[in-house]
Amino acid sequence: MDLKDLYRDVILDHNKRPRNFGRLAPPAQSARGHNPLCGDQLTVYAALRNDVLDDVRFEGTGCAISVASASLMTEAVIGKTTAEAEALFASVHELLTKSDAPAPAALGKLAALSGVREFPVRVKCASLCWHTLRAALAAAPTPVSTE
Repeated sequence: MDLKDLYRDVILDHNKRPRNFGRLAPPAQSARGHNPLCGDQLTVYAALRNDVLDDVRFEGTGCAISVASASLMTEAVIGKTTAEAEALFASVHELLTKSDAPAPAALGKLAALSGVREFPVRVKCASLCWHTLRAALAAAPTPVSTE
């Protein structure tokens, strides 16, 4: 199996069966995100304990890339400190926006998002959940928009 096929299969799987989909009850922090270009709308919930992301969930609707990215993100950040989650955000952002950025092995399944950079208009779909998680952790009251 070709690496692109594997990545496509990961994206399709996480879109069809998103992990950590659903709401977290307060006192979880949350933020809403919206991508007006394609209509993606999601809310990200984060429960912190001693600066560790104890649980992260999301709900909403969006394209396959948006839903898969949110699902992959939640799996990747649960159990991480906020600093580790921020470092993952930076790695994923680089992977999505730099055409020659390698997919470090440390990214695990998140490397599947590397194919998105071939479609620049879809980068916002893949990054919306990450920006929304950052807003939730910062307790930002304003919804995140990719515009």
